[in-house]
Amino acid sequence: MVAMNGAVYLIGAGPGDPGLLTIRGAELLAKADVVLYDGLSNSDLLLHAPQAEHICVGKHGQSRIWKQSEIIQEILHHAMSGRIVARLKGGDPAVFARTAEEVEAVRSAGLQFEIVPGITAALAAGSFAGIPITHRGLASAVALVTGHEEPSKSQSALDWNALAKFPGTLVIYMGVTTAESWTQALLQAGKAADTPAALIRRCSLPDQQTIHCRLDEIAGHLTPASRFRPPVIVILGEVTQLATTMNWIQDRPLIGRTVLVTRPEEQAEALAKPLRDLGARVLKQPAIAIEPPQDWQPVDSAIAKLSEYDLLIFCSHNGVQFFLNRLETRGGDMRALAGLEIGCIGKKTAAALEQFHLHCDLMPDTFHAEAMASLIGPRVNGKRIIVIRASRGNDQLAMQLAALGGNVTQVIAYQHSDVTMCDTSINEAVSNGEVDWITVTSSATAESLHRMFPDSMNSMKIASLSPITSRKLKELGYPIQAEASPFTIEALVEALVKAEQ
Repeated sequence: MVAMNGAVYLIGAGPGDPGLLTIRGAELLAKADVVLYDGLSNSDLLLHAPQAEHICVGKHGQSRIWKQSEIIQEILHHAMSGRIVARLKGGDPAVFARTAEEVEAVRSAGLQFEIVPGITAALAAGSFAGIPITHRGLASAVALVTGHEEPSKSQSALDWNALAKFPGTLVIYMGVTTAESWTQALLQAGKAADTPAALIRRCSLPDQQTIHCRLDEIAGHLTPASRFRPPVIVILGEVTQLATTMNWIQDRPLIGRTVLVTRPEEQAEALAKPLRDLGARVLKQPAIAIEPPQDWQPVDSAIAKLSEYDLLIFCSHNGVQFFLNRLETRGGDMRALAGLEIGCIGKKTAAALEQFHLHCDLMPDTFHAEAMASLIGPRVNGKRIIVIRASRGNDQLAMQLAALGGNVTQVIAYQHSDVTMCDTSINEAVSNGEVDWITVTSSATAESLHRMFPDSMNSMKIASLSPITSRKLKELGYPIQAEASPFTIEALVEALVKAEQ
């Protein structure tokens, strides 16, 4: 019997890359009221559950690791209160994840549950380290082995003699701190000392590392001094030697590069994802926040008088969303725009308009205010024009249209505010020289970053979205290494890649 309709979903988070989550996993995260996630689950997966409470149950080296009993009690507490609980587990819930203990407790409580598979590290290595764990001529079997058994066991349940003779590939999970023990067990059982091995750290992530060595060299690579720390899996067998021919991950243009994305939180992923796809390690630190206006009265007044205008111009996709959402919140609909010509600066702005089933009538070829003024200049004399913009937007468009005879009203539909507190881990990465590139997408962002990283901006290469942004950066004393043309996110990524070649 389901208690108050609570439910528990045990979801495999995959090996690390957030793009490797299953569709079913994303669907269930979107339904969750609370997400319990472990340190091996990429926190970017929480973007699938913006509505949920997020609870980290521990990350090695950064926070206390919860006991299994504590995790189970937390799951039951929320689910028995009628909440939908997503338990996000690194890799696959059925592979060394203690899922059976959680399922037993959930079932005993009479709660509905579902287990969603994920890609486990052994399988991910085949694609991301160029190692096929099976091969027609080299390995027809695979054994997944834990290097860290339950401490309460009186003796090992592993037959190292049998594993040493296993006719295929061995994959060792959780074997970093016990490497000396299990490698010696294999060697003493007769496994050849020169058996090829691959040590794969942070599989599928941009900073993935691989060490190729022999079985008798593994322990030396996994000492605390080596800094080759968990999460690591070890693959033993002849198949590891195929990595040189199957390795594709090193061919990505931004592999080994770290890029700091500074867009507002809700917009950052649109830039982070293509950079990540090209191999970059992406860090995110918003420099500005986008918020509703402090006073809605000017917006409400403009909405009430829309019929008095001839032309409506949106300067950004945020302006579209804030203005038209406000229109609907007040009980109106898109019929209020009947008879108005609509202009948009930028393809993303026009795309945002289409989400409201509206089409842009006027859009300049280049995405800035001066181009819009040039496009519509000959026809604005005597026209009543309303311009929807941000609190920190400039007045150039309004001034140029007014000079051409337009009767212009500017309406601030949303405001920018500086983010003054930088995440500690981001600040450390910047200070330590780990960040190769920083992306800057507006003048306001440039000014905020100047205050946030006064001593470190020159240590990073700068990729700018537009000449206006570049102009502000140069005023602040920073050189530009890449500039987008046209002024789009796609072009910004292309410019950054070109600068790396």
